[in-house]
Amino acid sequence: MELDPRTTAVVAVHYQGDIVGPDGAFAGFFHQQVAERNVLDVTKGVLDAARAAGVPVVYTRVAWQPDYSDLNANSPLLGIVAQSGCLKDGSPLADIVAEVAPGEGDEVVTHKRVGGFTDSGLHELLQSRGVQTVLFTGVATNASVEGTARQASDLGYRVIVVEDACSAATPAAHQASIESLGLLAEIASAADITTALSAKENAPA
Repeated sequence: MELDPRTTAVVAVHYQGDIVGPDGAFAGFFHQQVAERNVLDVTKGVLDAARAAGVPVVYTRVAWQPDYSDLNANSPLLGIVAQSGCLKDGSPLADIVAEVAPGEGDEVVTHKRVGGFTDSGLHELLQSRGVQTVLFTGVATNASVEGTARQASDLGYRVIVVEDACSAATPAAHQASIESLGLLAEIASAADITTALSAKENAPA
């Protein structure tokens, strides 16, 4: 795999306490697989490698006003948000978890739909950085990771999904999503990404 750090970015999807944490509203759905697949540690390795290579790191987070006046709960997933009272802007559990917290120079984009490009400024941010290739990590594979990756493909980006830096509610759901995404994206491991970025970082000028 070849990656050009000058035109590559990592998009880290929904590493928020309510989604990946043990005490979050979605813990019953996602936390077990996050822990079993060691997603946070694997993701941290990818993010560290990206930063070392000069690759921009962009986090997407989903959050709404405390009264949900800006929430259109038109799907079962978003209905759960309203019912559980989670992911309210300003709540600690709506923040990125400490294990993969944003570093200096990283960007955080907040959105309100399943797909991270919708009404968020994510596309404009990536375009301003000259990004052509987007590496996706995050939770859940079959929801916002897949939804945002599909949008990226439609927008013309080269899309790479870092398979072992993602998880879903079940291994089967994760695998089905990865197989579906294989029609639109390259599927890579964290080791593939770190090796490719390290090769560029250490290449002679």
